[in-house]
Amino acid sequence: MDDLSIRSATAADLDTVLAFWKVSAEGTSISDDGDGVARLVERDPDALILAERDGTLVGTVIAGFDGWRCHLYRLAVHPEQRRRGVGGALLTAAEERFAALGGRRSDAMVLDRNESAQHAWRAAGYGPQPQWSRWVKHLTE
Repeated sequence: MDDLSIRSATAADLDTVLAFWKVSAEGTSISDDGDGVARLVERDPDALILAERDGTLVGTVIAGFDGWRCHLYRLAVHPEQRRRGVGGALLTAAEERFAALGGRRSDAMVLDRNESAQHAWRAAGYGPQPQWSRWVKHLTE
């Protein structure tokens, strides 16, 4: 795993990240576009964490911290790189970021239908909170 590097994304990475998510992420979000991700990187330059192997993007996670809570989004690993430590390395980087910022608990958004992701999250020590449901309202059409 020593050929795996972890770093924060820059504006120059955004097109690559968006193309990567189309191959490696399950589902899309209203903010999964160039403008949405650019705003994220501009507002919090260390939130979007990338994993690269031999200069090629193999994984992402968004480690968002609002000053109070720690949120994980878009943990995605290229299908050919799964079960090779990429997800674990990204989560370690995200959790270290949260700890440095004073975070005390992180949560992750995981699709109910994505059973392989659920297994990965459980293996990393996360578990569902069945008493909570996510409520959303789109602010734009």
